[in-house]
Amino acid sequence: MPEESTHSRSVTVADGTIELSWAGVTHTGRRREINQDALLTSYPLFIVADGMGGHIGGEIASASTVDRLGGVVEAGPVTPKTIEKALSRAVKDIASHSETTDDGTGTTVTGVYLDLSDGPPQWVTLNIGDSRVYLMRDGLIEQITTDHSVVQELIAAGRLSPEEAENHPYGNVITRAVGPSESVAPDYVRLDVVDGDRFVICSDGLTKELTDYGIQHFLIANADPADAIAAMMDAALENGGRDNITIIVLDVSVRSSADPAHEAVVVSDSSPA
Repeated sequence: MPEESTHSRSVTVADGTIELSWAGVTHTGRRREINQDALLTSYPLFIVADGMGGHIGGEIASASTVDRLGGVVEAGPVTPKTIEKALSRAVKDIASHSETTDDGTGTTVTGVYLDLSDGPPQWVTLNIGDSRVYLMRDGLIEQITTDHSVVQELIAAGRLSPEEAENHPYGNVITRAVGPSESVAPDYVRLDVVDGDRFVICSDGLTKELTDYGIQHFLIANADPADAIAAMMDAALENGGRDNITIIVLDVSVRSSADPAHEAVVVSDSSPA
Protein backbone atom coordinates (compact mmCIF):
# COMPACT_ATOMS: atom_id res chain seq x y z
CA MET A 1 0.00 0.00 0.00
CA PRO A 2 1.28 3.51 -0.78
CA GLU A 3 2.56 5.23 2.34
CA GLU A 4 2.04 8.89 3.15
CA SER A 5 3.61 10.97 5.88
CA THR A 6 1.98 13.79 7.82
CA HIS A 7 2.52 17.32 6.54
CA SER A 8 2.03 20.52 8.50
CA ARG A 9 1.48 24.22 7.95
CA SER A 10 1.32 27.16 10.36
CA VAL A 11 -1.05 29.97 9.36
CA THR A 12 -0.89 33.34 11.10
CA VAL A 13 -4.25 35.05 11.60
CA ALA A 14 -5.31 38.27 13.30
CA ASP A 15 -5.66 36.85 16.81
CA GLY A 16 -3.26 33.92 16.79
CA THR A 17 -2.10 30.94 14.77
CA ILE A 18 -3.83 28.02 13.04
CA GLU A 19 -1.71 24.88 12.93
CA LEU A 20 -2.73 22.37 10.24
CA SER A 21 -1.58 18.77 9.91
CA TRP A 22 -2.69 16.44 7.14
CA ALA A 23 -2.04 13.25 5.23
CA GLY A 24 -3.65 11.74 2.16
CA VAL A 25 -3.50 8.46 0.25
CA THR A 26 -5.23 6.74 -2.65
CA HIS A 27 -5.39 3.02 -3.43
CA THR A 28 -6.77 1.01 -6.35
CA GLY A 29 -8.52 -1.42 -3.99
CA ARG A 30 -8.76 -5.19 -4.34
CA ARG A 31 -11.18 -5.51 -7.26
CA ARG A 32 -10.38 -2.67 -9.68
CA GLU A 33 -7.63 -2.71 -12.28
CA ILE A 34 -7.33 1.09 -12.58
CA ASN A 35 -7.44 3.78 -9.91
CA GLN A 36 -9.90 6.44 -11.11
CA ASP A 37 -9.60 8.45 -7.90
CA ALA A 38 -7.37 11.51 -7.52
CA LEU A 39 -6.56 13.83 -4.63
CA LEU A 40 -5.15 17.29 -3.97
CA THR A 41 -3.54 18.26 -0.67
CA SER A 42 -2.19 21.73 -1.37
CA TYR A 43 -2.89 24.38 1.27
CA PRO A 44 -5.44 25.91 1.50
CA LEU A 45 -7.37 23.39 -0.63
CA PHE A 46 -7.89 19.68 0.09
CA ILE A 47 -9.82 17.70 -2.54
CA VAL A 48 -10.89 14.14 -3.41
CA ALA A 49 -12.20 13.32 -6.90
CA ASP A 50 -13.73 9.94 -7.83
CA GLY A 51 -13.86 9.42 -11.61
CA MET A 52 -16.32 7.36 -13.62
CA GLY A 53 -16.84 6.31 -17.22
CA GLY A 54 -15.06 4.17 -19.80
CA HIS A 55 -11.88 2.16 -19.37
CA ILE A 56 -9.73 5.16 -18.38
CA GLY A 57 -12.28 7.95 -18.81
CA GLY A 58 -12.86 8.31 -15.09
CA GLU A 59 -9.13 8.50 -14.44
CA ILE A 60 -8.82 11.31 -16.98
CA ALA A 61 -11.84 13.14 -15.53
CA SER A 62 -10.62 13.08 -11.93
CA ALA A 63 -7.04 13.95 -12.87
CA SER A 64 -8.20 16.86 -15.07
CA THR A 65 -10.36 18.23 -12.26
CA VAL A 66 -7.64 17.99 -9.63
CA ASP A 67 -5.14 19.55 -12.04
CA ARG A 68 -7.41 22.54 -12.68
CA LEU A 69 -8.05 23.02 -8.97
CA GLY A 70 -4.33 22.81 -8.30
CA GLY A 71 -3.98 25.71 -10.71
CA VAL A 72 -6.37 27.73 -8.56
CA VAL A 73 -4.11 27.21 -5.55
CA GLU A 74 -1.07 28.33 -7.53
CA ALA A 75 -2.77 31.44 -8.95
CA GLY A 76 -4.88 32.32 -5.89
CA PRO A 77 -7.17 33.16 -4.32
CA VAL A 78 -9.34 30.10 -3.65
CA THR A 79 -12.97 31.25 -3.78
CA PRO A 80 -16.25 29.78 -5.04
CA LYS A 81 -15.81 31.87 -8.20
CA THR A 82 -12.29 30.61 -8.96
CA ILE A 83 -13.28 27.04 -8.08
CA GLU A 84 -16.24 27.11 -10.45
CA LYS A 85 -14.15 28.61 -13.27
CA ALA A 86 -11.64 25.79 -12.78
CA LEU A 87 -14.39 23.17 -12.84
CA SER A 88 -15.79 24.65 -16.06
CA ARG A 89 -12.35 24.37 -17.61
CA ALA A 90 -12.12 20.77 -16.37
CA VAL A 91 -15.42 19.97 -18.09
CA LYS A 92 -13.95 21.24 -21.38
CA ASP A 93 -10.76 19.25 -20.78
CA ILE A 94 -12.77 16.09 -20.23
CA ALA A 95 -14.98 16.65 -23.29
CA SER A 96 -12.03 17.33 -25.58
CA HIS A 97 -9.97 14.30 -24.57
CA SER A 98 -9.89 11.54 -27.18
CA GLU A 99 -10.50 8.79 -24.62
CA THR A 100 -13.49 10.32 -22.83
CA THR A 101 -16.18 9.82 -25.46
CA ASP A 102 -18.60 8.10 -23.05
CA ASP A 103 -21.50 10.42 -22.15
CA GLY A 104 -21.23 9.16 -18.57
CA THR A 105 -17.61 10.21 -18.15
CA GLY A 106 -17.16 12.53 -15.17
CA THR A 107 -16.02 12.79 -11.60
CA THR A 108 -17.14 13.70 -8.15
CA VAL A 109 -15.29 16.54 -6.45
CA THR A 110 -15.40 17.02 -2.70
CA GLY A 111 -13.22 18.89 -0.25
CA VAL A 112 -12.53 21.81 2.01
CA TYR A 113 -10.48 25.00 1.94
CA LEU A 114 -9.46 27.58 4.51
CA ASP A 115 -10.94 31.01 3.78
CA LEU A 116 -9.06 33.98 5.26
CA SER A 117 -10.50 36.56 2.87
CA ASP A 118 -13.11 38.35 4.94
CA GLY A 119 -13.53 38.47 8.71
CA PRO A 120 -12.67 35.56 11.01
CA PRO A 121 -11.12 32.45 9.40
CA GLN A 122 -13.63 29.90 8.15
CA TRP A 123 -13.59 26.52 6.47
CA VAL A 124 -15.60 26.12 3.30
CA THR A 125 -16.58 22.63 2.20
CA LEU A 126 -17.58 21.97 -1.40
CA ASN A 127 -19.27 18.99 -2.96
CA ILE A 128 -20.48 17.55 -6.25
CA GLY A 129 -21.34 13.83 -6.17
CA ASP A 130 -21.13 11.24 -3.41
CA SER A 131 -17.61 11.57 -2.06
CA ARG A 132 -17.80 13.03 1.43
CA VAL A 133 -16.43 15.45 3.99
CA TYR A 134 -16.74 14.38 7.63
CA LEU A 135 -15.98 16.51 10.67
CA MET A 136 -15.08 15.01 14.06
CA ARG A 137 -15.60 17.55 16.83
CA ASP A 138 -15.51 16.80 20.54
CA GLY A 139 -15.16 13.09 19.80
CA LEU A 140 -18.28 12.86 17.61
CA ILE A 141 -18.34 12.53 13.83
CA GLU A 142 -20.78 14.22 11.44
CA GLN A 143 -21.12 14.06 7.68
CA ILE A 144 -20.97 17.68 6.48
CA THR A 145 -21.62 17.19 2.77
CA THR A 146 -24.85 15.80 1.34
CA ASP A 147 -24.55 13.05 -1.26
CA HIS A 148 -25.84 13.79 -4.74
CA SER A 149 -27.17 10.30 -5.31
CA VAL A 150 -30.37 8.45 -6.09
CA VAL A 151 -30.42 6.73 -2.70
CA GLN A 152 -29.93 10.03 -0.86
CA GLU A 153 -32.92 11.50 -2.72
CA LEU A 154 -34.97 8.44 -1.71
CA ILE A 155 -33.86 8.84 1.92
CA ALA A 156 -34.75 12.56 1.86
CA ALA A 157 -38.19 11.70 0.46
CA GLY A 158 -38.76 9.17 3.24
CA ARG A 159 -38.93 6.26 0.80
CA LEU A 160 -35.75 4.57 2.01
CA SER A 161 -34.05 4.17 5.36
CA PRO A 162 -30.28 4.70 5.74
CA GLU A 163 -29.98 1.00 6.56
CA GLU A 164 -31.84 -0.01 3.38
CA ALA A 165 -29.68 2.38 1.36
CA GLU A 166 -26.51 0.49 2.23
CA ASN A 167 -27.35 -2.37 -0.14
CA HIS A 168 -29.65 -0.62 -2.60
CA PRO A 169 -29.09 -1.59 -6.28
CA TYR A 170 -28.83 2.11 -7.22
CA GLY A 171 -26.21 2.73 -4.53
CA ASN A 172 -23.59 3.77 -7.10
CA VAL A 173 -25.83 6.08 -9.14
CA ILE A 174 -25.01 9.76 -8.58
CA THR A 175 -27.17 12.65 -9.72
CA ARG A 176 -24.49 15.34 -10.12
CA ALA A 177 -20.91 15.16 -11.41
CA VAL A 178 -18.22 17.23 -13.10
CA GLY A 179 -18.20 16.32 -16.79
CA PRO A 180 -21.60 15.15 -18.05
CA SER A 181 -23.05 18.69 -18.11
CA GLU A 182 -21.81 22.27 -18.25
CA SER A 183 -23.35 23.19 -14.86
CA VAL A 184 -20.66 22.54 -12.24
CA ALA A 185 -21.57 24.62 -9.20
CA PRO A 186 -20.85 22.73 -5.96
CA ASP A 187 -22.83 22.86 -2.75
CA TYR A 188 -20.96 24.83 -0.07
CA VAL A 189 -21.00 24.71 3.72
CA ARG A 190 -19.21 27.25 5.92
CA LEU A 191 -17.71 26.24 9.27
CA ASP A 192 -15.87 28.28 11.86
CA VAL A 193 -12.32 27.23 12.70
CA VAL A 194 -12.28 25.26 15.96
CA ASP A 195 -9.32 23.92 17.91
CA GLY A 196 -9.16 20.13 17.82
CA ASP A 197 -11.37 19.59 14.77
CA ARG A 198 -10.50 16.71 12.43
CA PHE A 199 -11.73 16.48 8.85
CA VAL A 200 -11.95 13.32 6.77
CA ILE A 201 -12.35 13.75 3.01
CA CYS A 202 -12.94 10.47 1.21
CA SER A 203 -14.29 8.71 -1.86
CA ASP A 204 -17.13 6.23 -1.52
CA GLY A 205 -14.60 3.43 -1.70
CA LEU A 206 -14.01 4.09 1.99
CA THR A 207 -17.65 4.50 3.03
CA LYS A 208 -18.62 1.28 1.25
CA GLU A 209 -16.32 -0.57 3.66
CA LEU A 210 -16.45 1.49 6.88
CA THR A 211 -19.42 2.99 8.71
CA ASP A 212 -19.31 6.52 10.07
CA TYR A 213 -18.65 5.04 13.50
CA GLY A 214 -15.82 2.97 12.09
CA ILE A 215 -14.20 6.12 10.72
CA GLN A 216 -14.70 7.80 14.09
CA HIS A 217 -13.11 4.83 15.85
CA PHE A 218 -9.93 5.03 13.78
CA LEU A 219 -9.68 8.80 14.26
CA ILE A 220 -9.94 8.44 18.03
CA ALA A 221 -7.42 5.60 18.05
CA ASN A 222 -4.84 7.43 15.90
CA ALA A 223 -3.79 10.98 16.77
CA ASP A 224 -1.46 11.35 13.79
CA PRO A 225 -3.18 11.88 10.39
CA ALA A 226 -0.86 9.46 8.57
CA ASP A 227 -1.53 6.75 11.15
CA ALA A 228 -5.28 7.38 10.89
CA ILE A 229 -5.40 7.03 7.11
CA ALA A 230 -3.22 3.92 7.24
CA ALA A 231 -5.53 2.29 9.79
CA MET A 232 -8.65 3.19 7.81
CA MET A 233 -7.13 1.98 4.56
CA ASP A 234 -6.06 -1.34 6.09
CA ALA A 235 -9.57 -1.87 7.48
CA ALA A 236 -11.29 -0.93 4.20
CA LEU A 237 -9.10 -3.34 2.22
CA GLU A 238 -9.66 -6.10 4.78
CA ASN A 239 -13.42 -5.52 4.51
CA GLY A 240 -13.34 -6.11 0.75
CA GLY A 241 -11.79 -3.08 -0.96
CA ARG A 242 -14.47 -3.26 -3.64
CA ASP A 243 -13.67 0.14 -5.14
CA ASN A 244 -10.84 2.66 -5.37
CA ILE A 245 -10.24 4.20 -1.95
CA THR A 246 -9.00 7.74 -1.27
CA ILE A 247 -8.67 9.34 2.16
CA ILE A 248 -7.45 12.69 3.46
CA VAL A 249 -7.29 13.44 7.20
CA LEU A 250 -6.83 17.11 8.12
CA ASP A 251 -6.28 18.19 11.75
CA VAL A 252 -6.79 21.70 13.11
CA SER A 253 -5.08 23.30 16.10
CA VAL A 254 -5.84 26.89 17.07
CA ARG A 255 -3.50 28.98 19.19
CA SER A 256 -5.33 32.19 19.99
CA SER A 257 -3.63 34.97 21.92
CA ALA A 258 -6.98 36.41 22.98
CA ASP A 259 -8.94 33.28 23.89
CA PRO A 260 -7.13 29.91 24.01
CA ALA A 261 -10.41 28.12 24.69
CA HIS A 262 -12.01 29.45 21.53
CA GLU A 263 -15.07 27.47 20.48
CA ALA A 264 -17.41 27.80 17.53
CA VAL A 265 -20.19 26.04 15.64
CA VAL A 266 -21.41 25.58 12.09
CA VAL A 267 -22.38 28.97 10.71
CA SER A 268 -24.55 28.10 7.72
CA ASP A 269 -25.05 25.68 4.89
CA SER A 270 -25.62 28.22 2.17
CA SER A 271 -23.36 29.15 -0.70
CA PRO A 272 -20.69 31.70 0.25
CA ALA A 273 -21.08 35.13 -1.19
